[in-house]
Amino acid sequence: MALLERASERLTLMQATTSVAIVGMSANPARASHFVATYLAGRTDWQLFFVNPRETEILGQPVYPTLDDVPDTVDVVDVFRRTDDLPSVVDDAIGAGAGAVWFQLGLEHDLASTTAVEAGLDVVQNRCLKIEHARFAGGLHTAGFDTGVIDSRRTRLI
Repeated sequence: MALLERASERLTLMQATTSVAIVGMSANPARASHFVATYLAGRTDWQLFFVNPRETEILGQPVYPTLDDVPDTVDVVDVFRRTDDLPSVVDDAIGAGAGAVWFQLGLEHDLASTTAVEAGLDVVQNRCLKIEHARFAGGLHTAGFDTGVIDSRRTRLI
């Protein structure tokens, strides 16, 4: 597939998404993965799967030790791990039959992204799935902040 650098490409991916595995999901509400999962659970109809070898349940849902343990094939693997871990996460995503890997803010890895693209996965790097969803769903102001203003002129795309 491809490295999705354009906003329209990320929108198309999100519109086709029905399931997301969050690798590196944390039970700590102060962690980004927890915040993103809470947002996605409340604002999307995506089926969420949490992956963390040290947890068994978060937000009332089971947590799987590895992507291989997730009971269904997922569309997107949303990664909250260290940059050095990205190649192994990509290998796991390929093995699990995922359609895309999404490296959260601050995460980029040329080898991992090339491996994923060559295996037929779409790749998003250095972007937050929650921020991108909110941007297309009308939850962010053009400056990137939730203004709390409801505007009937904004069309919901997701």
